[in-house]
Amino acid sequence: MKKSIVLFHLLMVIIVFSQKKFNVVYEADYKLNYKLSKANALKKETTFALLINENSSFFKDLHRYISDSLIVEKKLNTLEEAMKYNTDFRGYIGTTSGKLYVTDEINYVYFGYEESNNIQWKIKNEFKTVAGYKCQKAEAIKYGRTWIAWFTIDIPFSFGPYKFNGLPGLITEVYDSKDDYHYTLYAFRKRKYICKSANIANNVKKLTKEKVAEVFKNRLAGKMRLNEQFIESKEDIEYMRRNAEALIKNYNPIELSIE
Repeated sequence: MKKSIVLFHLLMVIIVFSQKKFNVVYEADYKLNYKLSKANALKKETTFALLINENSSFFKDLHRYISDSLIVEKKLNTLEEAMKYNTDFRGYIGTTSGKLYVTDEINYVYFGYEESNNIQWKIKNEFKTVAGYKCQKAEAIKYGRTWIAWFTIDIPFSFGPYKFNGLPGLITEVYDSKDDYHYTLYAFRKRKYICKSANIANNVKKLTKEKVAEVFKNRLAGKMRLNEQFIESKEDIEYMRRNAEALIKNYNPIELSIE
């Protein structure tokens, strides 16, 4: 009987994150300042929505959130309209207490993988205010970086931006020790609706996380090969190759390692 209950729970989790809909009870919105290149000190900015219910969360870039909603409503019909919502972060992340369910779009192809939800936080006796909430500090080493997080027990959900979660309250701010990636909460509110466009990915290719990371890292080289067929000049092709190699070498992903 116990095994049947566990199997049923796992099946329901898989169904939740393979469907397009997500039952939203609260929404937390975050600003991200980030640096994609090691060679460029200039930072970029975008925003994300963290959709929350009692048992799980769903995280996606707000540009993607809007464009996916318009696609579902059949109100996004041209490439020009779609480009208004272009973003560096085209993936989705579903979080439960035990696992993370990740879907990434790379060169217009969807890839999916699962990973264990196992961040080991060390809670510190330090406090500050973030977005009007009293917050406590925590630290963890994950994905090749040292992360500093601030969480609030005033919002009793153990979720947060990206893959960060597992603290005694909502994570309001999290950043790495080099401040290459810095998430900050700017809005939290009750929503109570069904998000029909949480994950619109179709024909998702299931791979290991290692394989998806490899595909993602080499996407620039893939784009270069695609463009080569339209270029006759050997000098131009060589220039593109050098640029692609430099971009790959200086690429600064949020995850420097798999674990």
